[in-house]
Amino acid sequence: MRCLLSILLILLALPSAAQIIHPKASPFSLVEQEVGLSIISVAYSRPGVRGRTIFGHLVPYDRIWRVGANESTKITLDTDMKVLGNSLAKGTYALYAFPQEDKWEIVFHTNTTHWGDGRTDYDPSEDALRVTVIPERIPYFQENFLITFDAMTHNSVEMIWIWEQTKVVIPMTVDTHGAMLSEINKQLQENPTAQTYYEAARYYQEQGMEHPLALEYLNKAITLGGDTYYFYRVKSLVEAALLDYRSAIKSAQKSMKLAGFEGKDEFVRINQENIKNWNTLIKN
Repeated sequence: MRCLLSILLILLALPSAAQIIHPKASPFSLVEQEVGLSIISVAYSRPGVRGRTIFGHLVPYDRIWRVGANESTKITLDTDMKVLGNSLAKGTYALYAFPQEDKWEIVFHTNTTHWGDGRTDYDPSEDALRVTVIPERIPYFQENFLITFDAMTHNSVEMIWIWEQTKVVIPMTVDTHGAMLSEINKQLQENPTAQTYYEAARYYQEQGMEHPLALEYLNKAITLGGDTYYFYRVKSLVEAALLDYRSAIKSAQKSMKLAGFEGKDEFVRINQENIKNWNTLIKN
């Protein structure tokens, strides 16, 4: 008994065996994308082709796929969104796919605890949303599986998956416009400053809407905040949208002069180009 106890004490006193940390064959990646006022983030691993045939072989058709490698891919939305017109509440989901040769089913799954695809533990009743998309064959080769975002507006984005020569596009939308209108109304009712009026007017101008109201707000911004090149820059664009090109030229000239004082050469050039174009419109 004493001998066994002595051996145990000796073993406990020995330094623990060091573990060799290997680089991952499928490195982890985190992609984060702003869409309007919202953020989408995706955490996933990026397996490589490494000379293999991917879809229909390494990733079998008609079976669940974890959308990457290692643990399940996670997508987090900080705002309610829509995927192909279907509502999806803000939160974190496991992303799965059921690839087929001519179509894919994309799954946003509420159970994020499964390792990989969950296989026999996967329960379709825990799906938050399932949509169907059509895969596309691309003319170039993507070695490592890639999730990215493109075609962004204030209210929409495309989530894109690319691997080997296959591309899948998943359109997503968010009501940034509704959120902006609520925020504008809130800020204007509290204690609006020159910048408040300017930001509201700039949003309307960018969206091509409410031009008379935008012009009213810009005049208030100038009254409260004084002359700035960016106030007059946006004012010129609003006046041009209202087809008042002569007023637009005067505002652009003011913006150009103020921008020159501050060394903002790019705004000098932008205003010069607009003045030239608007003078042409007046002549015609």
